[in-house]
Amino acid sequence: MQQQYLTGRLLKRYQAYLCVEEKSEATIQKYLRDIRAFYTYLKGEPITGRETVIGYKQWLENRGYAVTSINSMLVAVNGLMTFLGRPGWRVHLLRQQRDAFGLRDRELTRQEYLRLVQAAAARGDERLALLLQTICATGIRVSELRYITVASLRSGQAQISCKGKVRRILIPQTLCVRLRDYCRRRGIGGGSVFVTRSGAPMDRSNIWALMKRLCRAAGVAEHKVFPHNLRHLFARTFYKQYKDIVHLADVLGHSSVNTTRIYTMVSAAEHRGQISRMHLLI
Repeated sequence: MQQQYLTGRLLKRYQAYLCVEEKSEATIQKYLRDIRAFYTYLKGEPITGRETVIGYKQWLENRGYAVTSINSMLVAVNGLMTFLGRPGWRVHLLRQQRDAFGLRDRELTRQEYLRLVQAAAARGDERLALLLQTICATGIRVSELRYITVASLRSGQAQISCKGKVRRILIPQTLCVRLRDYCRRRGIGGGSVFVTRSGAPMDRSNIWALMKRLCRAAGVAEHKVFPHNLRHLFARTFYKQYKDIVHLADVLGHSSVNTTRIYTMVSAAEHRGQISRMHLLI
């Protein structure tokens, strides 16, 4: 019987493989977390075939994980099976019909975003106030913030390399002026605009922690405050104004418009209003 044990050495090899495949650092860390969860499920037992992965899939379902979470975890496990040269051990993802609307309680509104910026400014944290505006006004991922450099402020555009793709994003002129003034006063003569005290580009964990500290002062629910929600707010605002999902996909760096659709879903309340205005009830 063919079998495969998961070991620390194997995980390091898989990590190196993901690097060669040019996965982003955030993606690599996500895959490794998911593989460690799979390792915990195995409890030291070997993978003996596709039935082992199917058993894990069923275990996740029985534990009440959301479909999207299960599929995300299975993508990492399937990737590991490919790395091991065991494509026959891969499993199908769960199928779920796409929702026609999103959940209001997780959306960050424009008013809440403005309160976050104002709270950062009131605390004297100019860097954070500008950082929030930079992500929300350009739609970039938090991992792409390092591409907002002093040089990019001169040209008004930044070239971003992410997930094996290169794209250009435009930086609003008003934002360029504010960031150039910020750099001049902070003595930032080159490289990334948003850096730590040591001069290293700020990362996801730095930014996440700083944003969470604003929640109480801004009067915004903590579960709504995370960097990616700023990108969602940009996408919803852009789509409502221009109704061009194909162009929005290009701006966001999505390979598929189906991914962009997730960003532009209306809330349940908006959807309910839409169907009510159809006046089809007698």
